[in-house]
Amino acid sequence: MVGATVSVSTPSESSQSMLLQRIIGEIRESGPISFARFMELALYDEHEGYYMTVGSPTSAEAQDDSRIGWAGDFYTSSDVHPLFARCLIKQICEIDELLGRPSPFTVVEMGPGKGLLARDLLRACGDEDSNLFSRLRYLLIERSPVMKQIQERNLSTYVEKGWSIAWHPSLQDLNEESVHGVVLSNELVDAFPVHRVKKVKEDQLNEVFVHYQDGQFCEYLDKPSTPEISDYLNAYGAGGLQQWPDGYCTEVHLESVRWMKDVAHVLQRGFVLTVDYGHTASDYYDSSRSDGTLLCYHKHTASSNPYVRVGEQDITAHVNFSALAIQGAQVGLTVTGFTNLMNFLLGLGVDAMLADVDPESEEMQLAIQFLRPQSMGQTFKFLVQHKAVEAPALQGLQFRPFLSGVLFGEGSEH
Repeated sequence: MVGATVSVSTPSESSQSMLLQRIIGEIRESGPISFARFMELALYDEHEGYYMTVGSPTSAEAQDDSRIGWAGDFYTSSDVHPLFARCLIKQICEIDELLGRPSPFTVVEMGPGKGLLARDLLRACGDEDSNLFSRLRYLLIERSPVMKQIQERNLSTYVEKGWSIAWHPSLQDLNEESVHGVVLSNELVDAFPVHRVKKVKEDQLNEVFVHYQDGQFCEYLDKPSTPEISDYLNAYGAGGLQQWPDGYCTEVHLESVRWMKDVAHVLQRGFVLTVDYGHTASDYYDSSRSDGTLLCYHKHTASSNPYVRVGEQDITAHVNFSALAIQGAQVGLTVTGFTNLMNFLLGLGVDAMLADVDPESEEMQLAIQFLRPQSMGQTFKFLVQHKAVEAPALQGLQFRPFLSGVLFGEGSEH
């Protein structure tokens, strides 16, 4: 071990949650754990992980108690306004036409939160295209039993009407199914556990491990836990290591490229739509971004300390969209286009949808969050990939603020 880089006090053992006790017990039994393992336990421990216990499974108001939303720790685009879904269904209908209106046409939504986007998409689908909703199969990939119950409540009207809606705990569950349609994720990839690395001198790279000593969590540096870390940076790191100053700390997204392989395996023909906040590799690993992108959220307040409120706060890191594009290309997913949320919505006619809305109304103030450059409009990116479709042109990709090769290292985002 190189030595502690930070120490953070934790509650006394008598007041520690079962989750903290399990994390500390694993460290005591096996030694320091990678930050990725710590993040996995904090977010996805089956008993007390942050995303596994959101809301109360027995409360009729569980969706209001959820940590996702205006009253929770953070909100997503589906909490803001159904306008996003109204635009997205127009894009999905165009994709349906490009695929020759298959039956069934499948939408696989991964990490569907409270099910609000699914609800709004189904509602918009019924309004937009009666032919599509008669063939639509909507599959939700959700590993949290509590979140699944919240989603079931929000989608109960459509289930009762006989719409084809089903839940699966993982993409692997779909291996035997033929998916022709869309694999959709909205603010999913930023919640995947990440490894953290630090350049200590010259070209020496260490990984951040989490230890527990003297009643507190400590970060230790040691050689990387897996050669996949160096492989990742060589493939998707834009050559950053040689340019980084000593002390440079950042994230390595091994889980996201594994996920990309799973998506490509499941999708037989169609499109992958990935919406999230993040950067291309050249911007993500720019030498000026010396502390990485890791952030925690609790009651809409951001912090950089993942070792407090363990299991009670969100932990997130921005997405490396270049890694998704490059890995996708290696497994049969061709980049259709890359844009930001504002330009995607403009391409689908959002301005016409808002033409009759009072500019001073609350509805307009909510909807405009999607278009404001300092808000979701430019912060959120939209990566579209396709498989077994020849050179498609999509309405949502009419306006592209980035150079065509920016995902693959040709130029900068800005």
